[in-house]
Amino acid sequence: MPVATRLYLPIFPLPDLAFFPRTFLPLHVFEARYRAMITDCLGRDKRLAVVGLKPGYEPLYEAKPAVNTVAGAGRIVRWERLSSGRYNILLQGEHRIRIERELPSDTLYRMVEATALSEIGADSPRVEALGGRVRAQCLRILEAVGRSSAETRQALESVRSPGELCDQVASAVIPAASVRQALLEELNVARRLERLVSALDALLKQLTREH
Repeated sequence: MPVATRLYLPIFPLPDLAFFPRTFLPLHVFEARYRAMITDCLGRDKRLAVVGLKPGYEPLYEAKPAVNTVAGAGRIVRWERLSSGRYNILLQGEHRIRIERELPSDTLYRMVEATALSEIGADSPRVEALGGRVRAQCLRILEAVGRSSAETRQALESVRSPGELCDQVASAVIPAASVRQALLEELNVARRLERLVSALDALLKQLTREH
């Protein structure tokens, strides 16, 4: 059995956000504590975790509100420091992680010990068919909102990994934060695709009614 990879990372808690592996996330960083975090990350290995805040976080936002246990870890691949001290950054997702514990820290931002999580179930015989359904549903949704094109079709077809397809579609297409978080937490690729298919079905029905 492989040894689980332990990671020690700063966390960037954000409401209604799930950060998936193999996706890109642009962020504008303006709070002082997170500007300090980005400065420190750039001086180290450029890695941090983006984690969703649990409901009811508002009264504790300036302190240490509760966060989801499963989050996304990634690396800063592009950054711009503005004259105001703020940052524009681009994160590339690398891992799902499980936060094991919060670490004592003398920084303005929070640090955690986490475990990198691995996918399972990618070799299930259902995966290929489910991936085909996801691609077809995405094209129908894009057509419904007037964004279908040969480029989008080609982009969907070019993603061969079923886990990557699921993560990219969940990140870009699914509007409900709770559904995105559930998809982030699902390590079994076949089950994740099944849940995504159901979510896309519901979204397509909603769009069909609206149009």
